[in-house]
Amino acid sequence: MKTLTDLYDALSAPATEVVESLARLDGDLMLLGVGGKLGPELALMARRALDKAGKDNRVIGVARNLDDETAARLRDGGVELAKADLMDGDQLAGLPSAPNVIYLAGRKFGTSGGEHQTWALNSYLPGLVAQRFRDARIVAFSTGNVYPLLPVTSGGADETVAPDPVGEYAQSCLGRERLFEHWSRTNGTPVAIARLNYAVELRYGVLLELARTVARGEPVDLRMGNVNVIWQGDVNAWTLRMLEHCSAPPFVLNLAGPETASVRWIAERFGELLGVPARFAGAEEPTALLSNAAKAHRLFGYPQVALGTLLEWTADWVRSDGATHGKATHFQQRDGRF
Repeated sequence: MKTLTDLYDALSAPATEVVESLARLDGDLMLLGVGGKLGPELALMARRALDKAGKDNRVIGVARNLDDETAARLRDGGVELAKADLMDGDQLAGLPSAPNVIYLAGRKFGTSGGEHQTWALNSYLPGLVAQRFRDARIVAFSTGNVYPLLPVTSGGADETVAPDPVGEYAQSCLGRERLFEHWSRTNGTPVAIARLNYAVELRYGVLLELARTVARGEPVDLRMGNVNVIWQGDVNAWTLRMLEHCSAPPFVLNLAGPETASVRWIAERFGELLGVPARFAGAEEPTALLSNAAKAHRLFGYPQVALGTLLEWTADWVRSDGATHGKATHFQQRDGRF
């Protein structure tokens, strides 16, 4: 993968199972918050899958602001765009109705010092959306951060583990889930909640951050010594397939890779690939933020892109000075402050 065009294509290419799933979809699909890191390629995958299935369902992407390049790429790919500030009640009410909705809006970075905005966007807004689209099928993104830190030998938190979020960001995300759950139970709205931990692609994510740290010769922080990672293209595919699993009360699913991956091992592998010895700071704690996605793997199969491939792709991208989003993941944070 050498260019952004290659990356866009890989992230939005629908597998056969996605095409088959969306072939069974009735009605249009609306993505709220399409301008984020996942949104554009998720919308384009949906459009490509529907086209392959011979379906003319509309794919509508809603965002407050989109840069010109992303807007043009979405339009060229057949995604219709609507501009709206979802926090504005009139603008939310003015959106077209759609029987299928994917909710992507939210706030993480900048929470510390702006907790009130995070709670408004992550908890208050989902309640408004759930009421506005009470007759739709909704897939809502959440995060594995709603789980407590668990022993690295535990296998990670599966969906039966009670949420115990650390910090106000994670607490507000649990609030998002509870608001969708409330209106699902009240109105009978079919909902699926996707607890994601952690999506990676070549411009952003845990692997890019670790590879760049190694390449610069800087020490890798080992406090959060183990992680889950999953290719964003697999996340996109599973998200679209979750539309068939919405229910009232909500269906909850962890989206994560199958490995409890050692940060030390990842850094050392990047050292081999980049020809730079990995350096380290601190030591691994006995607990980490880990998700068990066995349920998703049983439903959808293992991720199509394996961890070893992701490491090689990321190293190549860093070596060629590929484009990045310029944002750190802060996955090392153990106190929940972002």
